[in-house]
Amino acid sequence: MGAEARAIAARAIAGVLRGASLSERLPALEERVAPRDRALLRELCHGSCRYAVRLEYWLGQLLARPLKTREYEVRALLLSGLYQLEYLRVPPHAAISESVEAARLLGKPWAVGLVNAVLRNFQRRRDALLVSAGRIDAVRHACPGWLLGRLRRAWPEQADKVLDAWLQRPAMTLRVNRRRSDIESARARLAAAGIEARPVAGAPDALRLERAAPVERLPGFAEGELSVQDTGAQFAAALLAPRDGQRVLDVCAAPGGKSGHLLERADIELTALDVDAARLARVAENLDRLGLTARLELADASLAEGAWYRCDYDRILVDAPCSATGVIQRHADIKLLRRDSDIEKLAEQQARILRNVWPRLRAGGMLLYVSCSVLPEENAEQMTRFLAEHPDAEVVPIALDGAFAAGVGSQLLPGCGPWDGFFHTLLRRRPA
Repeated sequence: MGAEARAIAARAIAGVLRGASLSERLPALEERVAPRDRALLRELCHGSCRYAVRLEYWLGQLLARPLKTREYEVRALLLSGLYQLEYLRVPPHAAISESVEAARLLGKPWAVGLVNAVLRNFQRRRDALLVSAGRIDAVRHACPGWLLGRLRRAWPEQADKVLDAWLQRPAMTLRVNRRRSDIESARARLAAAGIEARPVAGAPDALRLERAAPVERLPGFAEGELSVQDTGAQFAAALLAPRDGQRVLDVCAAPGGKSGHLLERADIELTALDVDAARLARVAENLDRLGLTARLELADASLAEGAWYRCDYDRILVDAPCSATGVIQRHADIKLLRRDSDIEKLAEQQARILRNVWPRLRAGGMLLYVSCSVLPEENAEQMTRFLAEHPDAEVVPIALDGAFAAGVGSQLLPGCGPWDGFFHTLLRRRPA
């Protein structure tokens, strides 16, 4: 029933409000919902997170008194109810009645009247609430104020496009495994299954779907012919350009998309590192589906220890841990999970990793620094500091159509091309 999906969505959103990501919470919760309601569950979760800043503003205007802090599930249920009334084609009476029933399913009988009153009050006051929301920049763009400020300072001319993109549902892009198929063959198989896809200029292995589809419907996915990977993420393998026989290190490799792409492009000896055992297991699963092999190592790349550190490499990919502000369109919960204070801590972690892996790069070798952030503290400023500390590093110019110059790197921005937000800098190590 619809109330059950709404109750479980409230539990998932409440987890985000407590600090857990949807990618952690949602898969297990989906199993508790009838298959016919899973699309609704996902839409409620992602949409409520996408518009959370605006929904929270409205909720504050509608509540006679603030909710107690511990009432995460009731707050989440109210946010998802407001999302349905404003952004989904759900009949208002159904959105309200099913949300009211969801309060009972959550074991919150005291909240039944509150949910009913708040959602009906929104219907009555909707026009005025829309006007007042439009007067506040952060609420109008449904973006946390700290992030909005950083974005406008970093990208004043492009900020509005990025903000608009963050409020759109993400496109679905596939990567064709060139060891098992090719663009035209994969596109034809998709078309035969009723799935329209088109190539992406500048990304020779990419197909962008006209409409997202479950992976189980994608012909060739289970056989390893296709992977789901954003266009921006696919540029890494081409920029690093490994050659047959080279030893390559992929730092912070999970979930393994870039590892797989590197192995699809060349016969290399790849070592994939990650500090999280569960995420490293996902790398193994993804490579197994693709029919590829790598040496996987559970290790912290910021520490000079482990088997990986006793080797030298021709190519190193540093897929840096970052704020993930470039992929908000795909992971809307980042708006709720990130804090302004995180940026400095992440930049310090990135710097430690870069300093630690650089000595493992052979003279003449190449290191590609990648982040899925749009913030210069993690990107251009990070590279400027690194180059000042390492005179044996030289920048290799890269050209990506549609990207913006960002110090010594190249920045892809959401809303400014068919991609998420990614930063790339390519470095060569000079001989001693």
